[in-house]
Amino acid sequence: MDRESDKGARGHRDKEIRRLGDRKENSYIQSLFEKGGKVKGIENYQIKPVSRSSTKIVGIIAFLSWFAIPVSATTYEVGPGMSYENIGDVPLESLNPGDTVKIHHRTQPYREKWVIARTGTESQNIVFQGVPGTGGELPIIEGEDATTRLELNYWSEERGIINLGGSSYPNQIPDYVVIENLDIRSARLPYQFTDDQGQVREYANNASSIYVIEGSHITIRNCKIHNCGNGFFVSHSASDILVERCYIYDNGIEGSYYHHNNYTEAKGISFQYNHFGQLRDGCGGNNLKDRSCGTVIRYNWIECGNRQLDLVESDHPEIYNDPSYSKTFVYGNIIIEQTDEGNSQICHYGGDGSNTNQYRKGTLYFYNNTVISKRSGNTTLFRLSTNDEFCDARNNIVYVTTDGNRLAMLNTHGILNIRNNWFKTGWVESHQGGNYQGTIIDSGGMVTGDIPGFVDWGSEDFHLLENAPCVNAGGLLAAEVLPENNVIRQYIKHCQDEERPSDGIFDIGAFEFEQGGVETDSLAYVCPNPCRVFMGYNLVTFGDLNPGCVIEIYDMSGRMVHHSGDLSETAYHWDVNEVSAGVYFYIIGYLEESVKSKGKLVIIR
Repeated sequence: MDRESDKGARGHRDKEIRRLGDRKENSYIQSLFEKGGKVKGIENYQIKPVSRSSTKIVGIIAFLSWFAIPVSATTYEVGPGMSYENIGDVPLESLNPGDTVKIHHRTQPYREKWVIARTGTESQNIVFQGVPGTGGELPIIEGEDATTRLELNYWSEERGIINLGGSSYPNQIPDYVVIENLDIRSARLPYQFTDDQGQVREYANNASSIYVIEGSHITIRNCKIHNCGNGFFVSHSASDILVERCYIYDNGIEGSYYHHNNYTEAKGISFQYNHFGQLRDGCGGNNLKDRSCGTVIRYNWIECGNRQLDLVESDHPEIYNDPSYSKTFVYGNIIIEQTDEGNSQICHYGGDGSNTNQYRKGTLYFYNNTVISKRSGNTTLFRLSTNDEFCDARNNIVYVTTDGNRLAMLNTHGILNIRNNWFKTGWVESHQGGNYQGTIIDSGGMVTGDIPGFVDWGSEDFHLLENAPCVNAGGLLAAEVLPENNVIRQYIKHCQDEERPSDGIFDIGAFEFEQGGVETDSLAYVCPNPCRVFMGYNLVTFGDLNPGCVIEIYDMSGRMVHHSGDLSETAYHWDVNEVSAGVYFYIIGYLEESVKSKGKLVIIR
């Protein structure tokens, strides 16, 4: 059923991608003209045939352009009181390496959509950067009733709010592009938009906030992606994609298994420090569905969805013949089945089509994850599609809220090597009875019990207590994952990260207990932490406070750098505009109580 559910979406996707072969081969001169053959900015001027001599001249000009003096980078300021009121006022068709489009927060959303089809360089990316409001609010890019800059000319407009590639004008394949600090939403039926011809059209059901048709070295950072058919979509013509610190949630189509929070198929893709939340109500898609080679999923919080992870096959030889196709890395994540939602399988690895020759048939390296299932019935950790799929699972916590015999490791097939994991007592190999054909290899170091020793279950603080059975119970990582995919970071709620403490012995799970470290009060939260001032954040919020408390902040030398005074509200904002980068320590004292809580705060500039 899972493969059938994808046929509609994938068929439409492939139809759109085949249009890449129909790209207009515009000459240098023709690229200066708008649709209809008019010179941009000049009325009643028509394209005329180009002579051979003219073609030679154009070729010489193109050759000499390689030696031209580089154009200095330009920053386009967009927003109230800025040089450009709207995004569409910026000459998007002529962006150059190093150019930055700064989109400032305003009360009303930017109801605009556009294509990125210009190329940056490794040292000079083209950047679309949101500038948050004073309270950290991201600028909103609203797909509903969005308009398009008429100078642009690109296809698949109904598939995304921000498209990358697939364009006649401009017609470059995007490379080294960054999109960050934006709240991008509302691309699906019944929403409409105005296209690059000035015509009102409807979005496709599988439209996305960001639709990567082609391109390489694309970074999506610190964005909210929601209320779309597919939240984030990448096609097989893209490569080297990085998605980090994003909140991807509330996507999908009611009654459909075809549409997902994330649907990607690239040659090289990494997800890190993201929060993948629930899909829209009534939507049956997966949370993170991926058909890429070179897939790395690390240090994320992934909750809800039909399956939390659906890692299946590609139809494209440039992907399934790539050596990295047979190795997938999933580590340092918090993966949660919140309720009896959708499929009882947490992670699917292999394929979902009829051609098993294209299945991954490699190794899923699954380590130092914390997996939680709150289902009332059975939970299956892995569905490995065939006995040619292998999983090396070590240093993971897998906890179910029901009896341990409700937890199975495998569905029907696959070979699973387990080592130094914590499983609930009573776990079983499979729930499939006589249909089970898989194999489990116990390589030792296994720990079982009733509870793994979390700091605070109620607030979903899955750090470990000092006396937890998972402390110092981990083992060595597989040699194949080192050094590039060593576990050196850990997730901070939400969309933040920190260095993972190290005492020479791994703890089991996504979090390392730090002996003698600074404890964080579970009754209060501090966000963002780390606070990245260079990304536009200048306020640190202390929340869930009790009225009557006092906050004191100290630097590494023990010098007090800030005192809040007596607080009467449940939230407090510390302005860090003039605060130096570094590590700070806070103490929250309650005047009428002897309780004091403390924590660590990092400022990055």
